[in-house]
Amino acid sequence: MKILIIIDMQNDFVTGPLGSETAKSLVGGIKDILNDFKDKGFPVIFTRDTHSRNYLKTMEGRNLPVEHCIKDTEGWDIISDLNTEGCSIINKKTFGAKKLPNLVVEKLKEWINENKAQDGLSNLDEIVIVGLCTDICVISNAIILKSAFPEVLITVREGLCAGVTKESHNNALEAMKMCQINIE
Repeated sequence: MKILIIIDMQNDFVTGPLGSETAKSLVGGIKDILNDFKDKGFPVIFTRDTHSRNYLKTMEGRNLPVEHCIKDTEGWDIISDLNTEGCSIINKKTFGAKKLPNLVVEKLKEWINENKAQDGLSNLDEIVIVGLCTDICVISNAIILKSAFPEVLITVREGLCAGVTKESHNNALEAMKMCQINIE
């Protein structure tokens, strides 16, 4: 069994104040992998960067003074091209979602029950990660998942991720490789 994690594919990161042509170019490929996982009955989890109206007064806001992903705004929403129906969404206040491993375990247990499989982590073959930004939130969540599941294959699809810059994207991929995260 596999689980797909789609990181922060939100309006503000694709078409909004922190959007880019590179982020837009990922949408078709992410839509394809999303539909593939759904068709196979594998769980899909979206992360959603979530800030409050006082964002600019936070440490992150002082270092990145661009309001984005303010809860309950259009920019906070997952892009409409990606159908979140039947998927889980986890809001995160910072780069990494601390509760993501717990949600992975919950989705694994649900899959085991639905498929009448033997109980256990051995059913989890791979966690696949795609989304934005490679050098901030993708790497943070990949490291969290690798720490929680050291014997599970964690794969980042490099062609379905984008960084702030091409150089920082590549640096993040190299750092993840050093932490035994598979890069495809």
